[in-house]
Amino acid sequence: MRRALHPYLVNEPFGDPGLFVDFLFERRALLFDLGDIRALPPRKLLRVSDIFVTHCHMDHFIGLDWFLRICLGRERAVRLYGPPGFIDRVEAKLAGYTWNLLHRYGNDFGLEVTEVLANDRARRARFHVRQDFRREPAGDMQIEAGVLLDEPGLRVRCALLDHGTPCLGFALEERQHVNIWKTRLAELGLPVGPWLQGLKHAVLAGRGDDYAIAGPAGQPIALGTLRDCVRITPGMKLAYITDAVYSQANAERIVDLAHGADSLFIESVFLDEAAERAADKRHLTAGQAGRLARAAEVKAVEPFHFSPIYREREAELRAELERALMGA
Repeated sequence: MRRALHPYLVNEPFGDPGLFVDFLFERRALLFDLGDIRALPPRKLLRVSDIFVTHCHMDHFIGLDWFLRICLGRERAVRLYGPPGFIDRVEAKLAGYTWNLLHRYGNDFGLEVTEVLANDRARRARFHVRQDFRREPAGDMQIEAGVLLDEPGLRVRCALLDHGTPCLGFALEERQHVNIWKTRLAELGLPVGPWLQGLKHAVLAGRGDDYAIAGPAGQPIALGTLRDCVRITPGMKLAYITDAVYSQANAERIVDLAHGADSLFIESVFLDEAAERAADKRHLTAGQAGRLARAAEVKAVEPFHFSPIYREREAELRAELERALMGA
């Protein structure tokens, strides 16, 4: 069975950090970090519904300008999430441009921004075209266990980490994955198509057998009729960790957030031989990343955010991480 989520790094490991998560059977994607995102074609950026920003250093945030340029003129709202001070920084970005022609747009493109204040508290604000991107406070909110996005099929959790400035780590958890048996659909005389998203959403929401699904021609089909066409498997878990000093507090939070992940995307900026330099710059070494991955019992690790000083030594970074992961 094919996985519904397809994650991959936006740039090569020496480039700006960023993770794009494509929903293979929906016109939707998630984006983690907003550095240089020009490698992503507009058609993919236009699928992004939610953007999770670790912190606002330039290599993690400069891409907001490009994202806005692609999205202006579209009727949609995109949700952004970031660390303390994030709303002010989004507002400052928007204030850097002249918007005197916004009234000519026939849409109300907007940004819905959530700023994490603590693992249990956040505040929100809106910036919309029809308000000339003026800040509209949307109040504070309570969050449970760092959960920022909570939907029937998935959730995204965060943890506050230390990078000399507050920085967020993220975990994306697919609750369950609904697979469709095409052969059984065929036995019922039903084709595959976009209508199956309604079936998947109904299953994930726990609807009863009498619940009506809109079929391929819009005709209602009882969910019970389609039960044999569905197979539910455990969901996928991804974790994304970058720009965090190696400390006991950070290590505990990273291990808790990433525990059991199918894939851990984690920075590996320096070799262990440069551990003092890594600590001074508030980054992880490849060995530290491997030890954290081992403690979190993840299934696979994808290192990134390599320092350019290792441009000719990438294999050493990867080898050090692998040795630490294996406990060597």
